[in-house]
Amino acid sequence: MDNSIIETDILIVGGGSAGIAFAIHYADLVRRYNEDPSHTVKLPDQIMLLEKGGAIGHHSLSGAVINPVALRELLPDVEPKDYPLESPVTIDETMFFTKTGSIKLPFEPPYMGNKGNSLVMLGKLVRWMAEIAEKKGVQIFPGFSAHELVFENNKLVGIRTGATGVDHHGKPMPNYQPPTEVRAKIIIMAEGTRGSLTRELIKTLDLAKGRNPQIYSLGVKELWEIPEGAFEKGRVVHSLGYPLKFDQFGGGFIYGLSKTLVAVGYVAGLDIKDPTFDTHRALQIYKKHPFVRAILQKGKIVRYGAKTIPEGGLFALPQLYHDHVMIVGDAAGFLAMPSLKGVHLGIRSAMLAAQAAVEAFKNKDTSKEQLSLYEKLFQASSLYKELYPVRNFRQAFKNNLFFGAMQFGTQLVTMGRGLSLGGRLTMGEDRTHYNRLSECKGKAFGEGESFIKDLNSDKETSIFFSGTKHDEAQPSHIRVPSSLVCEECIQVYGGPCQHFCPAQVFEISVDSKTGKKGLKLHPSNCVHCKTCDIKDPYSNVIWETPYGGDGPEYENM
Repeated sequence: MDNSIIETDILIVGGGSAGIAFAIHYADLVRRYNEDPSHTVKLPDQIMLLEKGGAIGHHSLSGAVINPVALRELLPDVEPKDYPLESPVTIDETMFFTKTGSIKLPFEPPYMGNKGNSLVMLGKLVRWMAEIAEKKGVQIFPGFSAHELVFENNKLVGIRTGATGVDHHGKPMPNYQPPTEVRAKIIIMAEGTRGSLTRELIKTLDLAKGRNPQIYSLGVKELWEIPEGAFEKGRVVHSLGYPLKFDQFGGGFIYGLSKTLVAVGYVAGLDIKDPTFDTHRALQIYKKHPFVRAILQKGKIVRYGAKTIPEGGLFALPQLYHDHVMIVGDAAGFLAMPSLKGVHLGIRSAMLAAQAAVEAFKNKDTSKEQLSLYEKLFQASSLYKELYPVRNFRQAFKNNLFFGAMQFGTQLVTMGRGLSLGGRLTMGEDRTHYNRLSECKGKAFGEGESFIKDLNSDKETSIFFSGTKHDEAQPSHIRVPSSLVCEECIQVYGGPCQHFCPAQVFEISVDSKTGKKGLKLHPSNCVHCKTCDIKDPYSNVIWETPYGGDGPEYENM
């Protein structure tokens, strides 16, 4: 890839499960079409995939409990026994935690059952999928950051990778490598949650017009090696309650991946009003709970990661297409609540986009009018049927758990409509929900909580277990455009970035001479969760892609 401009038929931006699923399904559809002797005109079959991680799977993270039905649809010739799944779900429990105890719910909450589902390490799954894609002729290039959209006549025609070998001031160094422009007939945006180019695409082409704002949670996760017998393989535990307050949305999870490996994590809504709330700290408090501590106390942490989760549902999906481009997976917001599952939805969305791409090439037309078939296929699919009944779920919990549960109860008997007269609940962007620091009463979140040796980790230690590495000579990929706005944010909200970031990228420092507080950035700590891009109250933080290959190395997360 040393040319300044490269052309391909299909360009996929992002090597997660959705991007690779598109590549596989499109390759299969085109091969079957082109092998038919009755088709004298062949369809384009050159597929290129760019992944910013140093290897496929390095930036893939999920819980993850998945519904394997999408894998069966995507890979009908592969036996289910050959899927790289860790275990079928054998025990499925939902609990309510108090500070010192736990109550197992005597019923299965609607839409949260895991019968027939399996536990998986997402990074391991996508590596396996990538091997299949490459055997089908897909060109996969890890270590390349898609950095800029390329438009002509207000139509997307390609992307430009980031230059490398640039110093902090943007000046080329001796190892400078210029950007590469990759042009394609159809571009598939599969960047994952809050992808930086997808964000710009949606804004530039106004693809979110008339839609609900997308809203998110932040999930933090650790892998632990534990003694055999401490937690059953295939056991799934989800918990509500402690350490969250009544008006805070979220909960914990514990998944038995094997007899000696367990995933433990915490997910919390980014609409939480407390500017001192810290999801990483919530996980550390969660691990001190007697139920969780009993599982981990003789074990050791082996991996850490963080990821934002799009929870806005059906009404928050943007327009999924435009001229020469379609959006799939988490980049679009395909996630089902309250089950908190998106892998199978991302795969299915990619398969529908692949069908639309094939039809576009058959008709020699990649315009938005032709690619609107993607959204039509979606609206007629099982994917839409899964999202429709829970289309208002997350918005119902914008005030507190009691009102949210009441709303959800009415949704169950009104086919998802709930108490909304118009059938559609809304809530503002996550950054709009903060209380001012002066309005907060009592202690800051987690204040006074002591750490337990060999159980709890500070953020610096967690970064080590994420495998995160960045070239520190490069310009910061996290930009804070206005220092004055930053100063105001520190005064009004206390600098919430120092709390919401799960990787200690933001530090509020105090000048020893003047006593003035200011922001200090540590972009090399970044685990690419994009929380800062979502949660900053003034939208004064912009996340962009760093050098290709930089960031976390999740491998089996």
